[in-house]
Amino acid sequence: MKLSLLAKAAAPYLVALRGDCEVASISQDSRHTTDHGLFFCISGASVDAHDFAAQAVENGAVALVVTRFLDDIDVPQLKVSHDRAAMALMAEAFYGHPARQLKLVGITGTKGKTTTSYFLKAILEAAGFSCGLIGTTGNMIGNRWMKSTLTTPDPIELNRTFRQMADAGVQVVCMEISAHAIAMRRLEGLTFEAGCYLNLSQDHLDYFGTMDNYFNTKKEFLVSGNVKNAALNADDDYSGSIAQDLSVPHSTFGICTNADIFARDIEISEQGVHFMLSLWNEHVYPVRLQMMGMFNVYNALAATALALIMGVEPQTICRALEGVRSVPGRAEVLDTHTPYMVILDYSHSPDALENILRTAREFARGRVLVLFGCGGDRDHAKRSVMGAVAGRLADYSILTSDNPRTEDPMEILQAIEEGIAPTKAPYEVIENRRQAIQRALSLAQVGDVLILAGKGHETYQEVHGVKKPFDEKQIVRELLSEQGSAK
Repeated sequence: MKLSLLAKAAAPYLVALRGDCEVASISQDSRHTTDHGLFFCISGASVDAHDFAAQAVENGAVALVVTRFLDDIDVPQLKVSHDRAAMALMAEAFYGHPARQLKLVGITGTKGKTTTSYFLKAILEAAGFSCGLIGTTGNMIGNRWMKSTLTTPDPIELNRTFRQMADAGVQVVCMEISAHAIAMRRLEGLTFEAGCYLNLSQDHLDYFGTMDNYFNTKKEFLVSGNVKNAALNADDDYSGSIAQDLSVPHSTFGICTNADIFARDIEISEQGVHFMLSLWNEHVYPVRLQMMGMFNVYNALAATALALIMGVEPQTICRALEGVRSVPGRAEVLDTHTPYMVILDYSHSPDALENILRTAREFARGRVLVLFGCGGDRDHAKRSVMGAVAGRLADYSILTSDNPRTEDPMEILQAIEEGIAPTKAPYEVIENRRQAIQRALSLAQVGDVLILAGKGHETYQEVHGVKKPFDEKQIVRELLSEQGSAK
C-alpha cells in the first residue's frame, strides 16, 4: 500500500507528506524487524519514539510517521498533528477497514468488564451469532484463544485482530474498553453498535490524576457519537451525567434504583446467585447464575441490556447466563478437593476487594481469609485504602507482593500496612507470594473461604522489571500436593 494512500486515511491529522513509497507492514516498536515497514514515532510520557527512528530504519522501516520531521533520516516521512489518532486511522486502512464488517459492542467501567463480556459472548452465541472477544484475559475467535497484553489492544494489534475475526466469519465482537484506550485514541474511527457503562471506583489515578478525569474519559466513549445505543448502570452515581449528554437511545439496568432491566428476589449462596429478571416491569424470568456475588448480578444485567439491544430473545438470554460456569480469575472457585474453599479473583482495587470479601461473607461457614498486595508503579493512594478494606472485612489477611514491577516490594507492603494496622485486625506480611500462598493454605480450616486476590488470570509475576512465570492455579495444585505428601 502506498504511503500517500495511508496519508489520506489520516486526513484529519495530516500536516505534510515528504516523499512516497510502498508500505508492506506497520509497527510502533523500533526493535521489530520489518519488511518495507512504516514506523510510527509515538511520543509517550517517558519515551519519545522519534529517538529510535534510526533503529527502526536499520530494522527495515522505509517510512516514518512523525510529529516533527527528522531531517537527518533520509526516508519518506508523514507529519501528523496527533500521532496516536493518526495511527488508529492508518492501521484501520492498512488492514482494509475490517471493523466495518463487524458489529462492535463495547463495555467500559472500573470493574466487571471481563465477566460482562464473557456473559454477553455466551448469550450472543446461544442466539446464533459468531462471536469474537477482546479483553483483559486475551482475545478469542469463537473458542480459539489468542494472547494479548492489553485490555484494549493498541490500534495495530486491534485492527490486525479485527481482520482475523472478519476473515474467520465473526459477526459480533464483545470488547472491553479501558479508560487508557479511550485517552490514547485507540478507538479512533470505530463505530459501536452498542456501548455499556458499568461503574466507577478508584483506580488508575497514577495516570488520570483525579476521579473526575477518570470518569470523563470513560464518559467520552459513550457520548462521542461513535456509539449507536447505550446501556447504563442506574445504581451508579455517575450514570446520570452520562445520560443527560447522550443523544442516542439508551436503557438502564440496576438493583436498587428504578431501571428498565432489574433484578429482584436475589438469593446468594456458595453455588451462585438466583434472582428474578424483570424487563420494563412487564416480563419476569427466573435466572440461576452458577457464579457468585452481587457484582455478578450487575454483570448479568449489563450483558442482558446489551443482548436486548442486539435483538436477542429474553429466554435465550436467561438460558445462556445460566450456562456460564466461570470466567478466568474472576471469583473463580478452584477445584482443590479441600474442606475449605479457595477463590481466585482479579480484585486489585479497593472496591473490587470489598466486593469479593462481602460476597465471601454471605456464605462462608468459617472464616474469610484474604491474601493480596498492590501493583508497583501504579496508583499509590489505593494501597492503604485496600489495607483498611481487608482489615474491616477479612478475619485474617496475608499481605504479599502482587506485581511490584520496578518498585521495592517492601515499600508497597508498608503502604498497605498503614491502612490495615489501625483496624487492629490480625494480619502478617510475607513478601514472597508463593510462600504466602503456602502459609494461607496451611491456615485454612474446614468451612473457611480463602481468597487469593489481585493476580486473577495472570500467569506471571513482574519483579524488578522482569516477568517470571507465576500461575496461581498451578501453584495451589503443587502446594496442596506437597501438603498431601507430607502427611
